[in-house]
Parts: sequence; structure tokens; C-alpha cells
Amino acid sequence: MPTRSRWTVPLRVGQFTLALFLFVLAIQMMKDGAGSLAPSLELARWNAVATLGLGVLLAYLFLSGKPVAAFALSLFAAGGLTRLQAFTMLSGGRLGAAFIVLLVGFLYAVRGRNRRESIGVGVLALSLTALVYIPGMLVGYGILKSGLLDGVNLTSARVEGAVGVVFDPIVHAISNALSAVHLPDAVLLPLGGAVIVVAIKLIDRLLPEVEGHRLESGGRRARSEWAMFAMGFVITLVTLSVSVALTVLVPLAAKGHVNRREAVPYIMGANVATLADTLLVAIVYNNAVGVQIVLAEFIGVALVTAAFLLLAYRMVCRGVLALDDYVVANNRRLSLFVASLVVLPVLMVGAGFLAGRGA
Repeated sequence: MPTRSRWTVPLRVGQFTLALFLFVLAIQMMKDGAGSLAPSLELARWNAVATLGLGVLLAYLFLSGKPVAAFALSLFAAGGLTRLQAFTMLSGGRLGAAFIVLLVGFLYAVRGRNRRESIGVGVLALSLTALVYIPGMLVGYGILKSGLLDGVNLTSARVEGAVGVVFDPIVHAISNALSAVHLPDAVLLPLGGAVIVVAIKLIDRLLPEVEGHRLESGGRRARSEWAMFAMGFVITLVTLSVSVALTVLVPLAAKGHVNRREAVPYIMGANVATLADTLLVAIVYNNAVGVQIVLAEFIGVALVTAAFLLLAYRMVCRGVLALDDYVVANNRRLSLFVASLVVLPVLMVGAGFLAGRGA
């Protein structure tokens, strides 16, 4: 066990503070970048299915849904997206965030680490996320459309003012630097996305290595669906990233510490918790409707997850595990599954582009 020096705690606190600083800075950069880019994108002419597909593809690119959420909320605040489009792009980001689990599973399989379990947990994460988020998205938008959340206003002019005092000079300095090399302010948008990824990586490095025997403490009784749900929920809140929380499953599954049946409620818990920190992103933007969008999806996903756990857990578990076994059984089916992950969102975006050209 590595020894801890007297500087360990101060260094960890400093690293965590830096990560949070970069996270808020990235949000402010993306906000300004979106304001510059939104008028030329004409995304408002696309349909909601296209922005859903775009959200999925961006999550693949960033290997995380957090930058996608910030991107969608930035464009919405700048008037570049409608409420429905922002809602579906945010949902797409959540759907695509689980792709990193499949990618890491492939890497473990290449190294000869239990191919069926390593890749299988990635297929499971993607299919289960879709199973929960698609109906959760419909429920959430119904709640948003009904006006039930119209009175919710989780914003603060004081917080916005404090954030502006600290971060506006930094963003303006970056903007001036871009202008000096003849780059538009719109570049702030992808730069901000990259900074969010760096912030998440810094937080990830603060976390101790998760060992299988720690999860096994307490015997099989601690492996109930509610215990695994709580574990996925808490780990996602601590890491501020569903991608990190779900990726933990790959080495645990490869080494046999967690089986795929136990991973089902863990993934459900992670998928609910990830919207809690997305809510914080919306609050930082100080946009009441943006907060309502995230809150509506959070409620929708939470309601669908609770219904599955309380009323149909065994049926859901059998279904997703059967699909998982079918896909992983041979390379042809697995290849078709992976191809569909790319082809479907590309078709969605293509349909939105054609719809925009014809409008």
C-alpha cells in the first residue's frame, strides 16, 4: 500500500479545486462560443430526431455525455435550439455516453481478458441505457410540455454575478487571443468541450483504484438489486461522470467480481445519477427553462427506472441479458450491433439536414 505524505491531502484538494474551476470555465467558454455560432448553424430548422442523433454522435466523439449537455444548453441559451431540440440533444448525449464502456470492453478483450464478460458489459450498458432513456425521454417531455415545471426557477442572479466576475475576464482574454490569430469566437465551443473532458479526467485521477474484493465485502446479501442500484448512483455522483462510473464495470466483470446480472441495477443507478450533475450545469447557465429541461428528463428517467425495478425487474433483466448473449455470441452479430450504433444516429442527422434544406 503506498505511503501518504503530508502533502497528499492538500494536493488532492488543490486538484479537485482546479477540476471544478476548469469545469465552470468550460461552461462559460461554451456559452460564449454558442452565442457566436448559433446564428449560423440553423439547427432550429432541423427536427428533434436529428438533434437526438447529433447528441449521440457528439457523445461518441467526446466519450462522455457531459460536454454534449453543456453544448445543448449553450445553444439553447443563445437561441440556437428550441426547447424540444435541446431536450433531445441532451438525451442523445446520455444515450451515447455508454459507448466508452463498449470501447474499453474491446480493449480488455484484445488483451485476452474474458471476452464475453468484457464486451458483454458494454453491450449491456448501451442496450439498457436505451431501454430506460427512450421511454424516460417521452415521459420527461410530456412533463415539460404539460407546464408542471413552469414554476421551477432554480437560478440566482448572485451566483451568475459571482461566476461572471471570476470567469468573464478569462473568457474575454481567450477570445482576444483567438482574434489575434484570426479565429472566431465560435472556436470557444469546441475548446470548452475539451476543457470539460480535462476536468473530468482530473477528477477521475483523484479516485482510488476500485478493487473487486471491496465490492464483495458484506457477502452475497449486499448484491441485491437495490444495493447495486445505490452503488451505481453514488459512484456516479462522486465521479461527476456516468462514463467513469460505467467503465469501472469492465475490469470488474472481466475478473469475475461482478456478473452482468448484478450490473443491470448498477447501470440503472448510474443513469439516474448522471442527470443530477447535469442539473448543476443548467443552474450555472442561469437559464430557468434550461433547468426545467434537465429536471423533466431527470424525473422521466427516474420514474421509468423505478417502474422497472419495482414492477418488472426480472422481466427486464431477462430481456437485456438475452439480447446481450445473442449479440456477443458471434462476431457477425457484434459487428452489426456496433455498425448500428453509428449508422442510426448518422441517418437521424442526415434526415434533419435534408428537412432543413427543404424547409
